[in-house]
Amino acid sequence: MDDGTLVKLAQEGQLAALRLALGGETAGGETPGGRHWGRNADTLLHYAARHGHLDVAQFLARDAGADIDARNRDYKTPLHEAASMGHGACAAYLLVGGSALIDTTFDSSVGRAEDCRVKAVILRSLVQIRLEGLFFFFNFNFVTPTLSPTTRTPLMMACTRRNPEVIEVLLAHGADPSLQNKDGWTSFHVACREGDPLVVQRLLQAAPGVWRSHSKTLRTPLHTAAMHGCEEVVSILLQRCGYTPDSADSCGITPFMDAVRNGHIALGRTLLEIHGASPTASDKLGAQAIHQVAVTGQQEALEFLVKELQADVNQTATALQLTALHYAAKEGHTGTIKTLLSLGAHLHAKDKKGRTALHMACGGQHADAAGTLLRLGLRDSEDASGATARQLARKPDVLRVFEEELKTE
Repeated sequence: MDDGTLVKLAQEGQLAALRLALGGETAGGETPGGRHWGRNADTLLHYAARHGHLDVAQFLARDAGADIDARNRDYKTPLHEAASMGHGACAAYLLVGGSALIDTTFDSSVGRAEDCRVKAVILRSLVQIRLEGLFFFFNFNFVTPTLSPTTRTPLMMACTRRNPEVIEVLLAHGADPSLQNKDGWTSFHVACREGDPLVVQRLLQAAPGVWRSHSKTLRTPLHTAAMHGCEEVVSILLQRCGYTPDSADSCGITPFMDAVRNGHIALGRTLLEIHGASPTASDKLGAQAIHQVAVTGQQEALEFLVKELQADVNQTATALQLTALHYAAKEGHTGTIKTLLSLGAHLHAKDKKGRTALHMACGGQHADAAGTLLRLGLRDSEDASGATARQLARKPDVLRVFEEELKTE
């Protein structure tokens, strides 16, 4: 039988047909249940687990030679697949590998009890390996676990699906919410990004100190929740965790900055009122929230900062003394340019190098932004080096803006 048919049978959960197809079949001395298929090198057990076919998974593991801990090219095991797709029954089965050890009962005799204790320790070790997705390096009598460079734990993947059933199964078997991947992210980071308050509360219950984790760039779960606009999660974090106001990542970005630059105004207001965040805090380059909002083109957030919080619309940032108008023009945000000017931004503002917003728009090859600035009355001029904005134009549509402007004069 061809490979595609076997894969299809596993995906569709056709146990009887798959059992018949695999009966006595081998391939180069390797049982089909242990082979890797397709571009991603999945086993048949990966396919069954991904689609939640428990009976097929049991058959493959017990009778067809499938390796419970086999990894595909993404370093995922069948447990990762079951967890990420929300298949609780499959995940529970794969955690113990279908092993009879889980059903072992203790005998009153000393020898039998000792044997059972050894088996129980082995089982717990196997379960933890599967939970954490670890590679192990053996050195005589001890084992040092490390996460592989691309590994996400099954709990992390379950959190992306916001599936309480699978999360409960994994936690019940000892999954560690504080385990970090190569970027320093934990399952708690993932849960805060996805925004399910029940999952966040459950992880805090399982590991009360997990909120203290941060990524390698010092981004906390509060940064993550604020960036993604997860208001309920942010409220939980502010109530139950001990984050300091304006805790900054390695670039100096605060949760408030993350919120407003992504347009989450209500969340920004919460951080100000409940957490005492500063609307004028600066990142490592000296840029404030108003500059970052100009970069992302969040016009309502600009109005919130200037009208409600009295942010200085002409505040300069970095050693180059760039205004929010410079940033908006550099990104080509025509609507943001108009909003800034309506809020009192100086059209003719120059940075330390003598460049206007027109220089920025032309340097970024943004024809619409350059045309808007010219129509609003900003004339081309030389910067400190003697270069005009027109000299920075490279694209035909940007050059045409200046040609059309000459025709109207």
